[in-house]
Amino acid sequence: MRKVYIWQRDEWPHFIWDDAALSYKLGRVRALQGKLVGKMSLLGFDLKNEAILNTLTSDIIKSSEIEGELLDNDQVRSSIAHHLGMDVSGLPEADRYIDGVVEVMLDATQNFTQPLTEERLFNWHAALFPTGRSGMFKITVGGWRQDEGGPMQVIFGAMGKEKVHYEAPDSKLIPNEMGLFFEWINTDQRIDPVLKAGIAHLWFVTIHPFDDGNGRTARTIADIFLARADEIPHRFYSMSAEIRKQRKQYYEILEKTQKGTLDITLWLEWFLDCLEAALLETEKSLSRVLEKTRFWEKYRLVSMNDRQVKMINLLWDGFDGKLNSSKWAKIAKCSSDTALRDIQDLMNKGVLQKSGEGGRSTSYELMGE
Repeated sequence: MRKVYIWQRDEWPHFIWDDAALSYKLGRVRALQGKLVGKMSLLGFDLKNEAILNTLTSDIIKSSEIEGELLDNDQVRSSIAHHLGMDVSGLPEADRYIDGVVEVMLDATQNFTQPLTEERLFNWHAALFPTGRSGMFKITVGGWRQDEGGPMQVIFGAMGKEKVHYEAPDSKLIPNEMGLFFEWINTDQRIDPVLKAGIAHLWFVTIHPFDDGNGRTARTIADIFLARADEIPHRFYSMSAEIRKQRKQYYEILEKTQKGTLDITLWLEWFLDCLEAALLETEKSLSRVLEKTRFWEKYRLVSMNDRQVKMINLLWDGFDGKLNSSKWAKIAKCSSDTALRDIQDLMNKGVLQKSGEGGRSTSYELMGE
């Protein structure tokens, strides 16, 4: 039989990689992780909870989007807040499915020191598929796939032009394959946990042990090791959000690796680059949060009405486009005259300044922006 995939090779599953080639990228990632943990420590309790809530919400939503599922943002946020004991007032109650997805992520990140076992994976899988179906199709839930409909294949392409990108090991091989996986994953082999996250992700999706949910589970397993690398149970960056941005490259490097040799250096380089991008994105947003905190500390004694507070927070949180008086009136639900008075008042107090060319194109920004 022609050996197309890495799991068919005699050396499987003994992965190799070039530590020297990875050392610079790994060093950059580890330095960024340390820097971000330090920044998180500067946040007050409420801001830290907000950052964690935002990251987990993004991670769960983007991980599902990679698989073509769109989850309700408010329900995800509500479920996370509820499970972490945060205020959920004003948020809708989450449905059973979203609660299950949230419980899986929190089990991985909050209990990152616990071993990964067959029972734990089966519990995750049951939580991800509470109805026992994937869409309209009945699947094996809380158990390894049985391949009753033929070999497990990853297929993309328009109808009639489908292409098999990957074929997983036969279902009869899964118990032994997963046994080797668990033995490796629960043993300290003195591999940096960041590298272990990348290896575990690749290894799991290559075995593809479930009928569905393999990608989400692989990313959740990777999150366990990223939490171990950070040595904290709080997620403040989202690998899934970055993979979602790079979805095309993700599938390309995955296919190339699964059809290559057991040297996975290129996969780990991509994984580290993706992780660095996620960390840099978070560093940018955390810097913004800290700037916002300092801003409100500076202007804590300045009198502002509710409309003004709302609009300033919108500017800090990433206002789309330029803010002019008509947009202010529309968002704040007030008259144009009231909007102009609000704006002029904040300019007089040194909070806002004009930007743009003036006249009809006049827009406003925070002082010093």
